Amino acid sequence: MDDPDVRPLFPRPLRRGELVALDALAGLGYAFALSLQAGVPAAWTTHALIVAMTLPVAVRRRWPLPVFGVVLAASVAAMALGVVREPLAAAAYALYPVALTTPRRRWEPTTAIGALSLGALLFTAVGGVSADPASRRVVTSLVLGVLALGGAWTVGRAVRERRAYAARGAELGAERAVAEERLRIARELHDVVSHTLSLIGVKAGVAAHVADRHPEEAREALRVIEDTSRRALAEMRQALGVMRDDFPGRSPVPGLAALPELAERAAAAGVEVDLDVRVVGALPETLELAVHRIAQEALTNVVRHAAPARCRVLVEREAAEVRVEVTDDGPGRRTLPPGPPGHGLIGMRERALLFGGEFTAGPRPEGGFRVSARLPAPSAAEPAGDPAAEVEDL
Repeated sequence: MDDPDVRPLFPRPLRRGELVALDALAGLGYAFALSLQAGVPAAWTTHALIVAMTLPVAVRRRWPLPVFGVVLAASVAAMALGVVREPLAAAAYALYPVALTTPRRRWEPTTAIGALSLGALLFTAVGGVSADPASRRVVTSLVLGVLALGGAWTVGRAVRERRAYAARGAELGAERAVAEERLRIARELHDVVSHTLSLIGVKAGVAAHVADRHPEEAREALRVIEDTSRRALAEMRQALGVMRDDFPGRSPVPGLAALPELAERAAAAGVEVDLDVRVVGALPETLELAVHRIAQEALTNVVRHAAPARCRVLVEREAAEVRVEVTDDGPGRRTLPPGPPGHGLIGMRERALLFGGEFTAGPRPEGGFRVSARLPAPSAAEPAGDPAAEVEDL
């Protein structure tokens, strides 16, 4: 949890002009420090080298390589002439954006840079034996400069790799979110379309079969088809509306209260449904939607593959889980129509796994088919939470 008393140094990311201003300020400050170090009066060459070493860093982010080349050349010249001490600090400052922006090459001498730094330390130890203060000062300046360059390069490369890793992680996260949202929408559309079209197909077949001999039954079948089509259109609009938060006419998502309507639709298609709901207390909205969709898809399969048949739908809350069980007395071995396999069982299993639950489906020994799902849920004494909100509300 973030500490509310902690405030970032900058309330927003700095713009390019502001970054240039900061670099220019750093360059001027270092130039002032070197001028004081050089003393007054100083030769014009000293001031020229100081200017060449410091002022170009103001545009180091715009032209990293040229700025580093100019600063490094001026720093080496200043070191050779002995006009200032520790001149490679500016070169290290200019090297950082080079390491940060330059693409990594296969032959990049990362190991050699480490070996060079180690050699610089060893050289310092050897140079420290010398009793000559001037030699010791030169060696110390050289080693500190090499270490500063190596450190700037290493830090720049590390920051570049971290940013690339973060960008790739964000890209993968976005792709995963899009895939999960696409799967969720596809699952919703499948549940709506599969259920309603199955009922329409069954009743259309009945109407075609009895149209000549029993026109009243045919008209009743057509009435059911009309009513189911209207309901399907409304549900389709609702399913598509979840993609827009400002959808004007969106109704609440279907839950336990809509289960009797599912039973009525299945009965209209020739499946006698015994609905038994034993749930006390409120459930999270997404959990009720999952229970509704599992029962809907299971009833759709009964209508499609077992009608006419008897079916029992049990929704029961047991401690910390909700159990959904749909059994029928139709043929236990489903005979699927030709074509690609459907996604009904897959969708029900995905919904159960989304909540960390269990799902089983298969023929019963005594005949018929059984679908069972167990979904974790908060106990009745606990406030209704939303165990799948992070996934469902992408």
